[in-house]
Amino acid sequence: MSSSRALRVSNTSAIIHPPGFYIVGFQTYPFINVYFIFLALVYVVTVLFNVLVMFIISFNRCLHTLKFLAVVNLAVNDLILNSCIIPSMINIFLFKDNFISFNLCFVQMYVYYVSASLESFALGILAYDRLIAICFPLRQNSINSLHRMSCIVAASWCIALGFIAFTISIMTQLSFCGSVRVFSYFCDYAPVFRLACNDYTLQWSAVSFSSVLILGGPFTFIVLTYVTILVTVFRMKSLESRLKALATCVEHIILVAVFYIPIFIIFTIGLFVGVIDPEQRVLSLSFSSCIPPCINPIVYSLKTKEINVRVMALVQKITFMHKNHTNKKRVKV
Repeated sequence: MSSSRALRVSNTSAIIHPPGFYIVGFQTYPFINVYFIFLALVYVVTVLFNVLVMFIISFNRCLHTLKFLAVVNLAVNDLILNSCIIPSMINIFLFKDNFISFNLCFVQMYVYYVSASLESFALGILAYDRLIAICFPLRQNSINSLHRMSCIVAASWCIALGFIAFTISIMTQLSFCGSVRVFSYFCDYAPVFRLACNDYTLQWSAVSFSSVLILGGPFTFIVLTYVTILVTVFRMKSLESRLKALATCVEHIILVAVFYIPIFIIFTIGLFVGVIDPEQRVLSLSFSSCIPPCINPIVYSLKTKEINVRVMALVQKITFMHKNHTNKKRVKV
């Protein structure tokens, strides 16, 4: 049944599109089901904490500031990224439903790469916020405004949505007349275009350029930002002021490290050594994609003093309401 399903094709203008693809990563790991149960827990934590962050900021007008606009942007990206990938991975590999239709494949590809791009841009936006706050504290409001920050966030969305739309649209020019087995953890761009039976130079160039733009661009900006911050910090006369300024950057540096380092290590090994195990690559990339959206709200957002105070107040309010409800029940009894 699987083979007949894969062999049915539609041929329009000499371009052959199969009905769908089979996702076939994680074939040799003996205890991979445990990993997907772990990912289910990761997804629950991602949803709960990111929704909590968005709720706290949305319903507290005093948090409608530049910094928390960037935090909400990160929370939205985290939620979209893990929502488009983890449920699909669990369905494919835990419940063995690994067939994905042709159109749905490209929809998943689009949503994943847009959200991953926005994740990278969001980390750059948070670095920009730290740069203004530390290097130009007295001119912070004049240099940056809520309107300007909104424009920066909107620009990042436009770039991601537009550029990824182009890279995905050119995939429709490819013919898939051979294998339809995608060796990855989702309908991944490069593993899919490598299945094509016609020339995919354009697609390879697009994914190479997008990697430089989406990963290299924000990461380079973040590095230059922290160089500038360090120069400013070491010009401060007070040691206490230096430590206080650097302390505000620790959480952001952790987010940057968790997101970029695994990706750069995997691609560097693949580029210069060329002997990375394909299964290990798929496992590492899936882990580095799913974990940052889970830990971002815990490491960064919920540790922010303003959010932390309001979360504790919300918990106390819920606890108080629960106690009152319990006491009323006892009185009635």
